[in-house]
Amino acid sequence: MCRPGYRRTVSRLALPLDPWVPLAVSSSPSLAIALRLLLGVLAGALATLAMDALMARIEEGGTPPRVASGVLTETRPDEAPRRLASAVHYVAGALSGPLFVWILLVAEGLLGAGPLAVFVAVLAFYPLMVGFFVAIVLQRSRGVSWERRRAIGRAWALEAALYLAVLVPLVVLTSVVV
Repeated sequence: MCRPGYRRTVSRLALPLDPWVPLAVSSSPSLAIALRLLLGVLAGALATLAMDALMARIEEGGTPPRVASGVLTETRPDEAPRRLASAVHYVAGALSGPLFVWILLVAEGLLGAGPLAVFVAVLAFYPLMVGFFVAIVLQRSRGVSWERRRAIGRAWALEAALYLAVLVPLVVLTSVVV
């Protein structure tokens, strides 16, 4: 018997596999949300690893983590502790995964699960991700010229786009399983 206010949902397997139809429905909506957030951490970590490949190939690509480290230690990015930069990069990347999942859950609550909710979540998350770094973190960086700030901002915008290109399919796939 279901608790009042909850519907019992029976999963079905559609052929070919329909990504918007859950394969396994949790008995508790709270558990399903918790699992999606937890899997968001894993998806965020994997997207961060993918981002690393791009960071190594583009001009100023490795600078954003050093900017964040420099802001935290009040040093110039080129003098910022590399280990702290790496730690900040991976922690922020992993924790951005569940933040995206939360935004997606809000979009699904407003629009229903499906491609439109994912599109709206991406439209909300990408500017938040880029804007936070460019408008807040990068602006607090010491000893960085205006021209270099622009190059770092462009690099971050590309890296954030790749991050989302990896994160979004992983989050959608994990949403199917949960």
